[in-house]
Order: sequence, then structure tokens, then C-alpha cells
Amino acid sequence: MRPVADPASSRQAVRPAARRLAKFARRGALVLALLLTGPAAALLTARDAPADWRSASRAPVGLAPDPAETRAAMVQVYGARAVGWRGAFGVHTWIALKPRDAADWTTYQIIGWRALRGGDALAVSSGPPDRRWFGAAPELYAELEGAAAEQAIERLVAAAEAYPHRRSYTLWPGPNSNTFTAMLARAVPELRLDLPPTAIGKDYLGPAEFAAAAPSGTGFQLSLWGLLGLTLAREEGIEVNVAGLGFGVDPLGLALRLPGIGRVGLAEDPRR
Repeated sequence: MRPVADPASSRQAVRPAARRLAKFARRGALVLALLLTGPAAALLTARDAPADWRSASRAPVGLAPDPAETRAAMVQVYGARAVGWRGAFGVHTWIALKPRDAADWTTYQIIGWRALRGGDALAVSSGPPDRRWFGAAPELYAELEGAAAEQAIERLVAAAEAYPHRRSYTLWPGPNSNTFTAMLARAVPELRLDLPPTAIGKDYLGPAEFAAAAPSGTGFQLSLWGLLGLTLAREEGIEVNVAGLGFGVDPLGLALRLPGIGRVGLAEDPRR
């Protein structure tokens, strides 16, 4: 005769597992809530978000020198809050080049809608590179001038043309505009580009690459498809990426890196 299972014993065996699962779920919910605190704060405090992107300002803000007055070669990297609700989580970034004696700036960026139906997402345009991004004022993240810029421009143009995701775009976790900017920055480490944690997509390395130099070129990063990763670098400090949201600390720059908020601490000098 088979022994009869004791229902009470079965329940007692199940309870510890259920308690562990509930504890894990509570911790996961707490971590998620903490990660979303920054984006919520950014959404609530947004002041320059336009009501309609079609009527939003695209005026320059005066961060880019006038080519008619500046003969030297220059490279600048910008970022501004993304359009609409996406701006609560992240920024859109782009890179601008001006060869020596050039009459105008040339801006390179990835624009998602251009990749629809297999189109080319790489947009190359002329004009002031410090225009508002549909109402949002840009920040200058990095700048090279003179001989250093002259040496960098050719490599940046080549890296932009060789960008492997020109016909694909994924808002989260990448590849997107920030993936493009980070990849170009790795080609020119002298930029020492410290992209903020709000540059979601900067950690996307590709479908089969899991380690690379940090965008600043001053350290390294590990990443699982942009969803989970770690960056250790002199410029960025220590940054952990969870579900595309980055948080960490920059000990040398005396700053915190917070999801949805960005870098909080001593101001960085973008000029290299």
C-alpha cells in the first residue's frame, strides 16, 4: 500500500518557497520604483516641453561658434531631452563637425522615423548645430578645436558612414541615436565623451557583442543587449545599467549618475 501524502506537510513545504518568491517580488518592485523616481521627477518638472512638436522652436541657443568668425576646425557633441513623454527618460544626441575654414557646420545624427520600411536613419544636415530639439535646449557634452579636431573629423565621418544600424532603429534599448553617438565617440577617444545616464541606448553594443571601450575611451563597459550592464571608466565613473536605466557615481567628478535626471554634481568642462 502506498503511503498517503500528508496535506499539512505539503503546505508547509510550499510556504517557504512562496515566501521567498513574494520577498523577491517586493524587492524587484522596490528597485523598479526607485529607478522610475528620476523619470517621474523629470516629467513633472519639465518646463520647455512643447505642446505640439510641429510648432516647437528649433532656434539655435548660441553654443556653437559662427563659422564666419571661427576659422579653426571644431567638433561638438550635443544632447537634448527627447520629444514628449520620452524626454522624461532620456535625451537625443548628435555630433557636429566644422573643418578648418569651412563655411558651415555639418551635423550627423540618427533619426528614428527615417528607418521606417528600411530607410536610412542617418541624417546629415548643414546649419547651426546648437538648435533646440523641438523646444528642448541642448547641452554641450564635448568639444575639440584646432589640430585635435582636424585629426578627428576624418575618423568621425568614416565611423558615421560605417555605422551598422543605419536601417534599423529601436527606441529602447537600442540601437538608436545614442547608440550612434557612443559608437562615434569610441572611434575618437580623445573626445573623452561622457554621455549622461539619460542617453539610453549608449550601452547597446550589438546583438553579438558584450564588451567594448566606454564611450569616453577611458575605461570599459559590459552589456547584455543594452538591458543589463556595467561601465567602469575614469570619465564616467561607475555606472550600472538595469533595463536601460543607468545609475552610479563619478568619484573623480564628484557627481551622481541618476536615471531620468542625468549627472548631478560638479559641472564638467566639455572642451578637451
